[in-house]
Amino acid sequence: MKEMRYTSKIFGPYRHKRKVTIFGSARTLPDEPIYQKCVDFSRMLAEKGYMAITGGGGGIMQAGNEGAGADNSFAVNIRLPFEQETNPVMSESDKVLMYQYFFNRKVAFLKEADAVALFPGGFGTLDEFFEAITLIQTDKIKPFPVVMFGSRFWAGLQDWIKGTLLEDGRISPEDLSNFKVVDEVDEVVSVI
Repeated sequence: MKEMRYTSKIFGPYRHKRKVTIFGSARTLPDEPIYQKCVDFSRMLAEKGYMAITGGGGGIMQAGNEGAGADNSFAVNIRLPFEQETNPVMSESDKVLMYQYFFNRKVAFLKEADAVALFPGGFGTLDEFFEAITLIQTDKIKPFPVVMFGSRFWAGLQDWIKGTLLEDGRISPEDLSNFKVVDEVDEVVSVI
């Protein structure tokens, strides 16, 4: 409960601002093209008055904070036995939250968001994708854009969702409208 109260305290002054949660791999290096695309994306969002919410670590998370700038970003971090320290963009910010419990962090990512942008990532990114579309599908959160950047990366998952889940009747055709795959940064911004 203490973590949830602290979340409300940090996000409270920014309730009037629209926010986009950005997910993607902590292993993305700054010299990779996808890193720069995320920087460009979050910069464009900030120019349109949005704030970025990231996991606060390196890789895509750092790119999202870098593009939006520390003044327009939140770092929703977690204590892990390996990986993640708060990225240098956010390390001195007053909008860094450090969680002990994943469930509180997951609530903050989606409760505070007006959209979700997914860049190539691993299990954590997939977890957040399925969490978002499940909550939208079951009407547990208000519907908002869930945009996946990079059709080459997401093609296999999208094919599996359509070719297995939909064909086997595990989801309905309208469930496919809960997310969109795009290839251009300005397309992501446009969808959001």
